[in-house]
Amino acid sequence: MFDTISSSLGEVFGRLRGKGRLGEDDVDQALREVRLALLEADVNLGVTKNLLGRVRERSVGAEVTKSLTPGQQVIKIVHEELIMTLGEAAVPLNRPAAPPQVILMVGLQGSGKTTSSAKLAASLKARGKRPVLVAADLQRPAAIDQLETLGRSIGVPVIVDRKGKAPKLTKTALKQARSEGHNVVIIDTAGRLQIDSDLMNELAAIRKAADPDDVLLVVDSMTGQEAVAVAEGFLEYTDLTGIVLTKIDGDARGGAAISVREVTGCPIKYVGTGEATDALEVFHPDRIASRILGMGDVLTLIEKAEEAFDEEEAVQAAQKMATASFTLEDFLEQFQQLRKMGPLSQLVKMIPGAQDAMGDAQVDERDLSRVEAVIRSMTPAERRDPRTINGSRRRRIAAGSGTRPQDVNRVLKQFNDAQKMMKSLATGGTPIPGLSLPGQRRRKKR
Repeated sequence: MFDTISSSLGEVFGRLRGKGRLGEDDVDQALREVRLALLEADVNLGVTKNLLGRVRERSVGAEVTKSLTPGQQVIKIVHEELIMTLGEAAVPLNRPAAPPQVILMVGLQGSGKTTSSAKLAASLKARGKRPVLVAADLQRPAAIDQLETLGRSIGVPVIVDRKGKAPKLTKTALKQARSEGHNVVIIDTAGRLQIDSDLMNELAAIRKAADPDDVLLVVDSMTGQEAVAVAEGFLEYTDLTGIVLTKIDGDARGGAAISVREVTGCPIKYVGTGEATDALEVFHPDRIASRILGMGDVLTLIEKAEEAFDEEEAVQAAQKMATASFTLEDFLEQFQQLRKMGPLSQLVKMIPGAQDAMGDAQVDERDLSRVEAVIRSMTPAERRDPRTINGSRRRRIAAGSGTRPQDVNRVLKQFNDAQKMMKSLATGGTPIPGLSLPGQRRRKKR
């Protein structure tokens, strides 16, 4: 989502870093380019003016003009002010006065409200909570079926009454949740194609019945400034405690994420990063600001790794790598755990400086899928000892994986290179120049 704005800002800041001194004219020129990048990313005009006003005031002051690295100092100021715009710190869900914790999910139709309800339930369950979902969207029959399907996939019960009324269902669900020992109740409410009186009247009745600890508005970040307008519209009719921004993994320009907090005053609590039920992240303004400015996001990367990797298995894998006894079978196992963390192209962006270090190299998810298919087509004996793979076996593996013998050769060479690199590192050497890793390709020069 932030690729375009990150690229534009990266060019501006690259030029700033190269200057030994920065005068007012240099700062103004840079900020004009930053302003253009923000507006092209669909950031609210008022938010852009406020952000750049604060940046300019600090950038022409003593903290920059007397700095030994003025370019870096300006980037630091932009980073700090961007964090302020996004909300300073992560805002957790409100604590209930008494269990269960009640969370009301609201929003327009098509914003991802039902999916976000299930994602939130899965996230809270992973943290040791005992959630239950309530299918209170009785306007759209498919919403009930969708929530039931999602509930089964994450192992969370769904309370349903297809013939009842949403406020009555809410009261019944709360009683049932208490009697069955659930400490979180997530209510998926009805949406409309636009904000109207019927929607708000029903929402008011459900809210009265539920007395929620949190009212989370789900908005589609792909709609850009419209997402901000929707948030403002809901705030006119009801109190919101937080916003869930969906589809930030898409190709939207990022303006909604940067604008919605300052325009509405309502904190962004979660962001949806994909279609899977585990693709929901707590919104950390400092981490998002770092991503936007191309500084990486190591903390989120570590959290994803902790969730995806079994600690004991990771230690065993590290020992095998250190002794250069890492096989294709071990690689496949680690590969599967790594892919649980999300698209590798996104993970690379979380590592500071990784994009620059890779140069023309790029991670192509299709190449990674081919690597996995090739390894899966091998027998266990072949995975343990790839030296046994001769010409006829290569042809068999290629046919079984839907690839060509050349692709099999490439995977074997890349794995062999990776083993050599591990052996070199294990003996205290340096990586061997020219080695390539599985799934990595170089862009062809045009």
